[in-house]
Amino acid sequence: MAHANQSQEVTTYFNLHTVGIGYLNRVREVPVRRGQPFMACDIAALHGASDAVEYTRFDCKVAGGEAERLIRLYMDAVKAEKKVLLSFRIGDLWIDPFLYEKGDKQGQPGASLKGRLLFIDWIKVNGTFEYKAPARQEATAPAEQAPTNEASTTSADTEVEEPEPEDQPSPRTAHRDSTRTAQSA
Repeated sequence: MAHANQSQEVTTYFNLHTVGIGYLNRVREVPVRRGQPFMACDIAALHGASDAVEYTRFDCKVAGGEAERLIRLYMDAVKAEKKVLLSFRIGDLWIDPFLYEKGDKQGQPGASLKGRLLFIDWIKVNGTFEYKAPARQEATAPAEQAPTNEASTTSADTEVEEPEPEDQPSPRTAHRDSTRTAQSA
């Protein structure tokens, strides 16, 4: 009975999320040799001054169930070259280094920002709101409670002046949108 007095240890995790607004690009289903195919997409995230917008490209595996449903739903709009702007949350961000195999940069090193698309707050197609996620409460540890009066930068009430998307936003790794660390219970 020595084990009866030992307390059960619960594993806790720290989540690092990147939250922002960006254009949806390159939606695709990725086949896997041994296993289930998965949805992937690129997001050209906006940052900087509204009159001189810069982009950071994220290559995402779609991980959230509702996010996957929405990406599938708006895949045709992306293929039709409509401007699909969304408010997103990405988790598990990591850098994937590579060498350019062709083009002007052939042989030069490059890097891609990769992550898991977890959540979509809202979607606009050609400037018209198409989707808004229902309100939900996030589980946070008692010591990490977020203030209730904190303004969300991705709120649908916030008017976002949409800059014209570039054909190929240049990847930038030095500048990131806001991140947040919270302890999950």
